Amino acid sequence: MHINIKITECFSIDFFNEILPRNGPPTYRGHDIKYFYKITIATQRVKSKVQLLSVPIRVLPIPIIARPDEMQCTEETNDELAPTNPFLEKREISELEISWHHLKNVTARRAPKFYRISNKRGFVGRFCLFKPSYKIGEDIVASLDFSNCEVRCVQFSVKLQSQEISLQTNRDQSGSELNDASSVNSLDLASIASGTAIDNLHKSKTSGSARNAEEEEPVGKISTFATIHQMSYAMLKTSVIVPIPLHITPSFRTDLVELRWRLHFEFVTTTMLDFGTPNPIEGEVKAPAEIPVETMVWNLPLNAIYAANPLQIYSPSQIHKLLIK
Repeated sequence: MHINIKITECFSIDFFNEILPRNGPPTYRGHDIKYFYKITIATQRVKSKVQLLSVPIRVLPIPIIARPDEMQCTEETNDELAPTNPFLEKREISELEISWHHLKNVTARRAPKFYRISNKRGFVGRFCLFKPSYKIGEDIVASLDFSNCEVRCVQFSVKLQSQEISLQTNRDQSGSELNDASSVNSLDLASIASGTAIDNLHKSKTSGSARNAEEEEPVGKISTFATIHQMSYAMLKTSVIVPIPLHITPSFRTDLVELRWRLHFEFVTTTMLDFGTPNPIEGEVKAPAEIPVETMVWNLPLNAIYAANPLQIYSPSQIHKLLIK
């Protein structure tokens, strides 16, 4: 991070140059927690008060490379195809370039995943996600295949949602459950002699195992950032394109909170496979007046959403002025 101050039309000074830590959280404004970064600049003239200027900045972390020495990074130029000269020194690639190259590899399109969508009525369709990780500003491109379906999908909607999970709350709940278990398992000699201790211990074990079997991942607080809606009754195949806004926060995890991303689907299905009845007079298909429908919900978690190059993110203004009296 570099800051330049312009005092007069002909005089400027560079006074601040700092490297931000990689393991710090990004700029985030959530429901229960907020990470905010700002630079406070203090100036003073002779026999005047101290003037303060606070400049907010947005911090976007990049993925940390475990072993940067093993990361192969080459410049994408035509010089790589030309014969190499052993007497010329190769340009050293900076750590930042290695990080951006690693980010490009992580978010590259590879190993598409297919998901079979069905409900209690039967098979609805097949969803294909071309890659599990994305960058800010990209489009989540996928496809839906409704061929050979047993249940017709009338319409569907896809939402890009964030999950703010409070880790401190989950830790407190787990601690309270341990205290409850310890209080149940603390048995006295009288109960052991009477035989009621064995029954209580058996009940506590069975209830605990059932609770662990039915235990689900915490959902947290949900926020929706993008929504698309499509009519798909007469379609066999269709594409799904969900844009990722530039103002969202990438996936991250700290000691207090974890931010995840997911795709929330809502399918409106019907068992009526034939759309209406043929009209013998006009030779067209007459739509039915009513269609029996059911709604099903499906949540698909994304691996991660990473930060993009700061040069690709639009910034309205990077000049801040302070009047010194």
